[in-house]
This record gives sequence, C-alpha cells and structure tokens, in this order.
Amino acid sequence: MEIRHEDHGRGGLFTTGEGEDRAELTYSPAGLQNSLVFDHTYVPEHLRSQGIAETLLERAVAYAREKGMTVVPACSYVRRVFERHPERYADLAVREEKPFGRV
Repeated sequence: MEIRHEDHGRGGLFTTGEGEDRAELTYSPAGLQNSLVFDHTYVPEHLRSQGIAETLLERAVAYAREKGMTVVPACSYVRRVFERHPERYADLAVREEKPFGRV
C-alpha cells in the first residue's frame, strides 16, 4: 500500500487510494511546542477492517518520531489505539487539557 504525505505547512495528511477509495489521517500543529494533533482518520466504509487506518497511523507515528515530536491523539481512533497499546506509543502521547490549544 502506497502512503503519501502532504505537508500543508500548518498541518497535513497521510493518504492512500484515490477518489472513493481515498483514506486519510490528518494532523495539525498543537499549542504545545514540538507536538502534532492527530485530529481525523477516515477510511471509506467499503475498505474498513483491512488495516488501512492502522497503516496510516503507523506512517504518521513514524513521521512524528523522525521529527522528534509528540502527538496529541485527538481523533477517537488514534486515542483508542494509543490507549490499547501504551507500550508502542508512550514515548509520543501527550494529554492536552481543554481547550485543545491549536495554533
């Protein structure tokens, strides 16, 4: 599966597929220095349960680690995965109290 990264300067996304088959995980800068908010994950219904969201998340996590950044898991999917697997993500996960503090 090919994962593409689109950096939009003040955020970006990781995508795979095209058109009706496009899946994505979006992120934006957090109010915390050197942190990203993983704020949305979407996989079309007909492609769910194939590990696509997990693959997008792993690529996004690798990007954050490469950049030396932490992650605010705002997306419900990302938050669930981080909670279920703290051994994988404890070095990244940041809990940011309300308000979210995006810039």
